[in-house]
Amino acid sequence: MNKVSSNAIQAQGYYSVSAHWKDLFSRPARKVPLDAGFTCPNRDGTVSSGGCSFCNANGSGTGLHRAMSLTQQWDHWRERRRTVWGEVALVGYLQAFSNTHGPASKLRAVLEELATIPDLEGLCLGTRPDCLDQEKIRLLADFPARELWLELGLQSSNPATLARVNRGHGPECFARAAEMAAGMGVKVLAHVMAGLPGETPGDWDETVRFVNALPVAGIKFHNLFVAGNTPLANDYRAGFVQPPTLEDYAAWVGRSLSALRPDMVVHRLAADPAQGELVAPAWAGDKRAVHNAIMAEIRRGGIRQGAAWSGTD
Repeated sequence: MNKVSSNAIQAQGYYSVSAHWKDLFSRPARKVPLDAGFTCPNRDGTVSSGGCSFCNANGSGTGLHRAMSLTQQWDHWRERRRTVWGEVALVGYLQAFSNTHGPASKLRAVLEELATIPDLEGLCLGTRPDCLDQEKIRLLADFPARELWLELGLQSSNPATLARVNRGHGPECFARAAEMAAGMGVKVLAHVMAGLPGETPGDWDETVRFVNALPVAGIKFHNLFVAGNTPLANDYRAGFVQPPTLEDYAAWVGRSLSALRPDMVVHRLAADPAQGELVAPAWAGDKRAVHNAIMAEIRRGGIRQGAAWSGTD
């Protein structure tokens, strides 16, 4: 654990990405959304056509790839964001769908364009662990940014849960991808989700232990919420699924932070539904209230990231 992570944990209970980036860039950093027009193997028939049961069919994308190049998108967002944020470090965020799906040549073309964009100091790229190989990871490892995060969806380490939500891969696939990427010098960021159908708090704890034991450098915590036009929404309306309460979720995150390796960068404490997609629970749409509840749990319990980490996970 470095001095920055130690100070951040003492100050707020966990090692936040804002603290990490302020140290790396010597000023605050903000993300700029970019949409490269990738699809998902769990929707285009490569793996399945139904997608994950909880996933919005729009894949969290802006859709701007239909009208703008990546460079044009960057210019579009950069000016708007800097008007609000001021002079901050800008990190590109390829969030929509699976940004390594398809041939390596497509990923290469995307990265080559991004490498020419002015003021892009970092890159976060979201994808699935079953959309990676050594050639693609080498392209990511060679990208000329101050920092690159490879965001990989895990959601749960329980194979039965992953099958239940139609994830299309198992935990062993995530482990292989994480080890391969880390072995080539790429920082891996794991996405995990609390409250998935059929899971217990023990399953959630086991997922955190699973991530702890892998060469994963960062983590995003997500609460299960029901998005419209998803299989999960149908199950919710039929009474088969009940998302966690805010109180339960805050307690789970607090417990997980305590068990988490102290060197791991926490990129997100909760999910952030897109405008108009939230069906339930209502609390998931109040970002400030969710953050406040989690911070209150941290303060109430005197929680510090890594305090309960055994060092052997």
